[in-house]
Amino acid sequence: MRKPLITFVKVIGVIIGVLILITIASYRSDISPEKLLSKYTDENSYFLKVGQENIHVRVKGRGEPIFLIHGSFSSLHTWEAWESELSIFFNTISMDLPGHGLTGPSEKKAYGIEDYALLVFEIADQLGLEEFHVAGNSMGGAVALKMASDHPERIMSVNLIDASGAPKPKREVESEERKKTYDSGATIFKVARNPLFNNFLLKFTPKKIFEKTLQEVFYDPLKVNNDLVTRYYELIRREGNRRATLDRLTTYKPYEVDFDKLKMPVLIMWGEEDEWIPVANAVKFKEAIPDAKVKIFEKTGHVPMEERPTETVREYLAFLGIQLDLDYFSSPKFLSHAH
Repeated sequence: MRKPLITFVKVIGVIIGVLILITIASYRSDISPEKLLSKYTDENSYFLKVGQENIHVRVKGRGEPIFLIHGSFSSLHTWEAWESELSIFFNTISMDLPGHGLTGPSEKKAYGIEDYALLVFEIADQLGLEEFHVAGNSMGGAVALKMASDHPERIMSVNLIDASGAPKPKREVESEERKKTYDSGATIFKVARNPLFNNFLLKFTPKKIFEKTLQEVFYDPLKVNNDLVTRYYELIRREGNRRATLDRLTTYKPYEVDFDKLKMPVLIMWGEEDEWIPVANAVKFKEAIPDAKVKIFEKTGHVPMEERPTETVREYLAFLGIQLDLDYFSSPKFLSHAH
């Protein structure tokens, strides 16, 4: 009897030892903004002081302005492929929302949809922009909706890309308020909201979590390469971003959208294979905004503008009145193809 007990204790000891080693190996310190600046900024990057926040903004091109608003866990880099095409015809403005990218945490913990909507309007005011288009992905789509609802007179058009914020039956809204949850079933959201694990993520953040997250986000696993994973992983480790992420995901801030005010042109774009926010939500948006145009992309996940940039930006340009021949998107480009 004694020998099996000793064997059992040894096995448990080995398991505990392995877990300790895995934990130690998973430790990752914050990365200072200075170390990330050269890698994740370019000649179009600026830091704009908005209230107490120092916002990383990227401005490209000339013409009618378009604000591009990223989703949760993301950054302005999600729009890179779109910016290179849109900026030929428009003035694109993207930003790292507080708690994301190079902007870092908010002193006031201003991480709600309404907070972000106010922030984008303040950026527009500082840039002297009275009217503009807005496009938002995921959480950024909810921000775009809030902006269009609050100040429809300033919004020229709205592009909702796999957006959160679809209207819900009253029972679902009440349940969400009680649970104080974020509207995505993604693995990383579940981990971040779990009180047993979320504080662990502040210092012990395995890169594999982000690889798995991106494999959920993209339909095509071949597009989840090391450069992509590294970008998401390094920017979440920007000083203060992990703490900000937990604050954001564990603090429910209700907001309201008046869909009756969305009289401007609206485009709803969705990846058919979205695992984070199902394509059924595109139908809910269409029901709430009957005049909206809907485009569903097959074999596409949660970030169509990253996974299928050529097809999606072509659709958006057509929505904005820019018709291009297909060969425009082959290098070299000739503006004479526009008609």
